[in-house]
Parts: sequence; structure tokens; C-alpha cells
Amino acid sequence: MARTTGSDGEKTEAAIREAAVGLIARLGFEAMSMRQLAGEVGVQAAALYRYFPTKEELLYTLMREHMEDLIASWEEARPAAALIDAAPAGRLATFVENHIRFHLSRRSATHVSNLELRSLSDEKLASILALRARYEDELRAILRDGVSTGQFKVEDVRLTAMAIIQMITGVIVWFRPEERLSANQVAKTYHMMTMRLVGARD
Repeated sequence: MARTTGSDGEKTEAAIREAAVGLIARLGFEAMSMRQLAGEVGVQAAALYRYFPTKEELLYTLMREHMEDLIASWEEARPAAALIDAAPAGRLATFVENHIRFHLSRRSATHVSNLELRSLSDEKLASILALRARYEDELRAILRDGVSTGQFKVEDVRLTAMAIIQMITGVIVWFRPEERLSANQVAKTYHMMTMRLVGARD
């Protein structure tokens, strides 16, 4: 019998994922045990394997869904072609803001996604890297369009895209909402720095 939305099984699976993200971010994937995870959720260790056949499958699921959600968030935020913001400078501004907000709202998941690639088998690693490439292709396309229209001055699109991704993802390392800068201020400041990096015309 299929489970209905909001069923106990779905709630348990959601609790497992949430607890796993927190434990892996804090302890590391190798150090976290399934027994420890079960204790965090309040279920028997054997129950975890009903949802995730292996520990690696759990990690892979967390990382895959993180990237799928990031791609979906950009697809929703991307300016429509008919809008003036669809010009390269506007698209880049939206990309930077969306990326920062997404990652600030998912700091532990981002930490897991960035640091635990080493824990995946070759096949699963290739799958995650393909999703990353798909997302980063969006940024590279923006930069190429900016160069072709004369809005940006970029000598190496791939290297510049890599630098931007590293910079705007790194916000999660130091940002604290209770400190002097708000998320809005951070997004605005990083947007200005990004525009300088790509040599955007005023």
C-alpha cells in the first residue's frame, strides 16, 4: 500500500535526512555511525535500512537532492528572457544573490556537499559532479554572454566562474546573522565584488 503524503514513513525519512545532515556536518561521514544516527532519530538502527540500503546511499541522496534543489532554485529565480534583467549583468546579479541565499539557508547541507565528495564511490561521485557541472554551466553561459555583448571583460570564463563559485559559497564559513551584516547586505556586497571581478562596465 502506497504511503500518503505526510505519512509516518515519510516523516521518519525526513527526520533521518535532517539528523544525518547535522551529524555528518559535525562529525564527518566516516565518523558518523548508523547506530548513532538511529539514536538521534529515535528508531532502531535496522529501521534506517528500510529507507537507505547503505550508509553511502544515504550520503549520496543528501548530496544529490542538495544539488537538485540548487538547480531548481536557480531555474525559478532566473530572469525571463523578455525582462531587462535577462541581460548578462542582471542575470549575474540574480545568480549571485540566489546562490548566497540558498546556501545560507542550508549551511550544514552545503558543508556536507562540499566536504564529503571523497566518501562517494566513483559512480556516485560522477553523478554529483555532473549536477555540479550543469549548475556551473549556467554561470559560464552568463559570463560568455557578458563577454560577447561587451558588458564583461573576462579572459578565462571557466576559471572566473570557478573563482565566483568559490567566493559566493564561502559565505557560509563566516556569516553569522547576529553580526553586523545582514544576508541582504552580504548579497549586495558580493554582487559588487563579482561585478568588479568580471570587469563589468558601469
